[in-house]
Amino acid sequence: MALKSNVDRHLDIRGAIPPISLLKIRQVFRAMRINETIEVIGRDPDTRRDVFKIMPASTYDLIVSEDMDYSDSSYRIVIRKKEDL
Repeated sequence: MALKSNVDRHLDIRGAIPPISLLKIRQVFRAMRINETIEVIGRDPDTRRDVFKIMPASTYDLIVSEDMDYSDSSYRIVIRKKEDL
């Protein structure tokens, strides 16, 4: 987790249901400025996959996508915003 100190925004969605998780990610991403980064911590594998479907590929750079804790299936995604939606 070396990038953590370089992340502009943090979003922990481990307790949220998938549609709400995606909505939260989208809202935070829209509010971000270009070149800002967001770290998303979650558990739901569908949300992990679907987060990349709700944003056009031209609007972000994927910095990190990794498993964090195998005991509770947590993952970490870090995305940098490239352009406005």
